[in-house]
Parts: sequence; structure tokens; C-alpha cells
Amino acid sequence: MLSIDTKMTIIITISLAAIVTYMLRFGGLLLASKLPNSGRLKRFMDALPGTILLSLIAPEILAAGYIGCIATVCTALCAYKTKNVFLSMLIGVAIVAIHRQL
Repeated sequence: MLSIDTKMTIIITISLAAIVTYMLRFGGLLLASKLPNSGRLKRFMDALPGTILLSLIAPEILAAGYIGCIATVCTALCAYKTKNVFLSMLIGVAIVAIHRQL
């Protein structure tokens, strides 16, 4: 059983984390209106979601070994040729799943 002090610490910690998260999002909305709609910064901001996604995926690709690299290349080629994200993801997952079953 948690003591009252521990419960209060947990509640305060969660509340502060929620406030900080909200303020970061709100600040981002306020700053977004001040950013230029053209030029280098706009191109950078447009590319940012892809770079964040890549930074999350790249360690997993490397952790999967050579089969992860093969599945990534096949997924990228399928996405490039067909423009079908679902099919591309399905192919990548299938390659890794089949390799794990062998």
C-alpha cells in the first residue's frame, strides 16, 4: 500500500508532466504562425516528420540484422513503385515473419 506522501508525489508528478506537455504543444502552435511559408526553413519543417520516423525505425532495422535490411529495401522499392503504403508495409512484415519461421 502506498503512503499518502507517495500518492501525492505521484499525482504532482503526473500533473506537472501534463502541464509541461500542454505548454509545449501550445507553444508550438503559437510559434508555427511565425514561421515562414517558403524557403529553407519550410523545406526543413516539411522533411522533419520523415526524419523523426527514420530515427525511430533505423535502430530496429539494424537490430533485425540482414533480414531487416532486406525487408526495408523491399518495402522502400514497393512503396516507390506502387505508391501503396499498406502493401509496402505488408511486404516488409511478411519478409521478416517468414524469415523468423524458417
